[in-house]
Amino acid sequence: MDIHDIARSAKTFDLGGVYIITPLESQNDLVQRVIRHWIDGQGASYNPTRKTALSLVKVETSMEGAIGHISRKWRAKVKLVATGARPRPGCIEYSQLKEILSEASQPFLIVFGTGWGLTEEVIHNCDYILAPIEGSQYNHLSVRSAAAIILDRLLGRR
Repeated sequence: MDIHDIARSAKTFDLGGVYIITPLESQNDLVQRVIRHWIDGQGASYNPTRKTALSLVKVETSMEGAIGHISRKWRAKVKLVATGARPRPGCIEYSQLKEILSEASQPFLIVFGTGWGLTEEVIHNCDYILAPIEGSQYNHLSVRSAAAIILDRLLGRR
Protein backbone atom coordinates (compact mmCIF):
# COMPACT_ATOMS: atom_id res chain seq x y z
CA MET A 1 0.00 0.00 0.00
CA ASP A 2 1.48 3.27 -1.17
CA ILE A 3 -0.81 5.55 0.82
CA HIS A 4 1.72 7.66 2.68
CA ASP A 5 4.13 8.00 -0.27
CA ILE A 6 1.41 9.18 -2.64
CA ALA A 7 0.02 11.49 0.06
CA ARG A 8 3.48 13.03 0.50
CA SER A 9 3.72 13.61 -3.26
CA ALA A 10 0.26 15.18 -3.23
CA LYS A 11 1.26 17.52 -0.41
CA THR A 12 4.53 18.39 -2.17
CA PHE A 13 2.61 19.52 -5.26
CA ASP A 14 -0.23 21.15 -3.29
CA LEU A 15 -3.03 18.90 -4.52
CA GLY A 16 -6.51 19.16 -3.08
CA GLY A 17 -6.70 15.50 -2.15
CA VAL A 18 -5.87 11.88 -2.80
CA TYR A 19 -8.59 9.28 -3.26
CA ILE A 20 -7.99 5.64 -2.51
CA ILE A 21 -10.77 3.87 -4.37
CA THR A 22 -11.60 0.27 -3.61
CA PRO A 23 -14.92 -1.55 -3.40
CA LEU A 24 -13.40 -4.13 -1.02
CA GLU A 25 -14.50 -3.49 2.55
CA SER A 26 -11.39 -5.15 4.02
CA GLN A 27 -9.08 -2.86 2.02
CA ASN A 28 -11.23 0.14 2.88
CA ASP A 29 -10.96 -0.72 6.58
CA LEU A 30 -7.19 -1.18 6.31
CA VAL A 31 -6.71 2.18 4.59
CA GLN A 32 -8.90 3.91 7.19
CA ARG A 33 -6.88 2.26 9.99
CA VAL A 34 -3.57 3.46 8.50
CA ILE A 35 -4.92 6.98 8.09
CA ARG A 36 -6.31 7.08 11.65
CA HIS A 37 -2.96 5.94 13.04
CA TRP A 38 -1.13 8.84 11.41
CA ILE A 39 -3.81 11.49 11.93
CA ASP A 40 -5.35 10.65 15.31
CA GLY A 41 -3.16 7.88 16.75
CA GLN A 42 0.41 7.61 17.94
CA GLY A 43 1.71 8.39 14.47
CA ALA A 44 0.35 11.95 14.67
CA SER A 45 2.81 12.96 17.38
CA TYR A 46 5.60 10.70 16.11
CA ASN A 47 5.63 12.24 12.62
CA PRO A 48 3.55 15.44 12.25
CA THR A 49 4.55 15.97 8.61
CA ARG A 50 3.12 12.57 7.70
CA LYS A 51 -0.07 13.59 9.53
CA THR A 52 -0.28 16.69 7.33
CA ALA A 53 0.17 14.66 4.15
CA LEU A 54 -2.24 11.89 5.16
CA SER A 55 -4.94 14.44 5.97
CA LEU A 56 -5.32 14.76 2.17
CA VAL A 57 -6.38 11.11 1.80
CA LYS A 58 -10.01 10.14 1.38
CA VAL A 59 -11.38 6.65 0.87
CA GLU A 60 -14.16 5.92 -1.61
CA THR A 61 -15.74 2.67 -2.76
CA SER A 62 -16.15 3.84 -6.37
CA MET A 63 -14.90 6.30 -8.97
CA GLU A 64 -18.37 7.82 -8.99
CA GLY A 65 -18.08 8.54 -5.26
CA ALA A 66 -14.74 10.30 -5.70
CA ILE A 67 -15.97 12.25 -8.72
CA GLY A 68 -19.12 13.27 -6.85
CA HIS A 69 -17.13 14.44 -3.84
CA ILE A 70 -14.78 16.53 -6.00
CA SER A 71 -17.66 17.96 -8.07
CA ARG A 72 -19.53 19.06 -4.95
CA LYS A 73 -16.40 20.57 -3.42
CA TRP A 74 -15.48 22.53 -6.57
CA ARG A 75 -19.05 22.97 -7.88
CA ALA A 76 -17.72 22.00 -11.29
CA LYS A 77 -17.43 19.04 -13.62
CA VAL A 78 -14.34 16.93 -12.98
CA LYS A 79 -11.98 16.20 -15.87
CA LEU A 80 -10.54 12.70 -15.71
CA VAL A 81 -7.01 11.76 -16.77
CA ALA A 82 -6.09 8.08 -17.18
CA THR A 83 -2.53 6.88 -16.69
CA GLY A 84 -0.92 3.62 -17.65
CA ALA A 85 2.27 1.86 -18.64
CA ARG A 86 1.08 0.97 -22.14
CA PRO A 87 1.06 3.42 -25.07
CA ARG A 88 -2.43 4.00 -26.45
CA PRO A 89 -3.78 5.85 -29.48
CA GLY A 90 -4.65 9.45 -28.74
CA CYS A 91 -2.43 9.83 -25.65
CA ILE A 92 -1.76 13.37 -24.54
CA GLU A 93 1.82 14.43 -23.88
CA TYR A 94 2.91 15.85 -20.53
CA SER A 95 3.63 19.30 -21.95
CA GLN A 96 0.11 19.48 -23.40
CA LEU A 97 -1.58 18.44 -20.16
CA LYS A 98 0.66 20.77 -18.14
CA GLU A 99 -0.57 23.68 -20.26
CA ILE A 100 -4.21 22.58 -19.94
CA LEU A 101 -3.87 22.31 -16.16
CA SER A 102 -2.28 25.76 -15.90
CA GLU A 103 -5.25 27.34 -17.69
CA ALA A 104 -8.04 25.22 -16.17
CA SER A 105 -10.66 26.49 -13.77
CA GLN A 106 -12.24 23.10 -13.10
CA PRO A 107 -10.86 20.20 -11.07
CA PHE A 108 -8.92 17.28 -12.53
CA LEU A 109 -8.66 13.74 -11.21
CA ILE A 110 -5.56 11.85 -12.34
CA VAL A 111 -6.38 8.16 -12.13
CA PHE A 112 -3.68 5.59 -11.35
CA GLY A 113 -4.17 1.86 -11.39
CA THR A 114 -2.35 -0.84 -9.52
CA GLY A 115 -1.51 -4.41 -10.41
CA TRP A 116 -3.03 -4.88 -13.86
CA GLY A 117 -3.75 -1.18 -14.38
CA LEU A 118 -7.02 0.56 -15.10
CA THR A 119 -9.98 -1.22 -16.63
CA GLU A 120 -10.96 -0.40 -20.20
CA GLU A 121 -14.22 1.03 -18.87
CA VAL A 122 -12.37 3.52 -16.64
CA ILE A 123 -10.02 4.50 -19.45
CA HIS A 124 -12.93 4.94 -21.87
CA ASN A 125 -14.65 7.31 -19.42
CA CYS A 126 -11.62 9.58 -19.06
CA ASP A 127 -11.29 12.91 -20.86
CA TYR A 128 -7.57 12.38 -21.46
CA ILE A 129 -5.15 9.47 -21.54
CA LEU A 130 -1.67 10.50 -20.48
CA ALA A 131 1.30 9.13 -22.39
CA PRO A 132 3.14 6.47 -20.40
CA ILE A 133 6.43 7.02 -18.62
CA GLU A 134 8.95 5.34 -20.86
CA GLY A 135 12.12 3.75 -19.57
CA SER A 136 14.73 1.99 -21.64
CA GLN A 137 13.38 -1.59 -21.55
CA TYR A 138 11.50 -2.49 -18.39
CA ASN A 139 8.22 -0.56 -18.07
CA HIS A 140 6.51 -1.43 -14.81
CA LEU A 141 6.95 1.24 -12.15
CA SER A 142 5.30 1.07 -8.76
CA VAL A 143 2.26 3.35 -8.50
CA ARG A 144 4.05 5.52 -5.92
CA SER A 145 6.99 6.07 -8.32
CA ALA A 146 4.74 6.72 -11.30
CA ALA A 147 2.62 9.18 -9.31
CA ALA A 148 5.69 11.13 -8.16
CA ILE A 149 7.16 11.30 -11.67
CA ILE A 150 3.87 12.32 -13.27
CA LEU A 151 3.12 14.97 -10.66
CA ASP A 152 6.60 16.42 -11.08
CA ARG A 153 6.21 16.53 -14.87
CA LEU A 154 2.79 18.17 -14.66
CA LEU A 155 3.13 20.43 -11.64
CA GLY A 156 6.85 20.82 -11.03
CA ARG A 157 8.45 24.24 -11.36
CA ARG A 158 10.62 23.30 -14.32
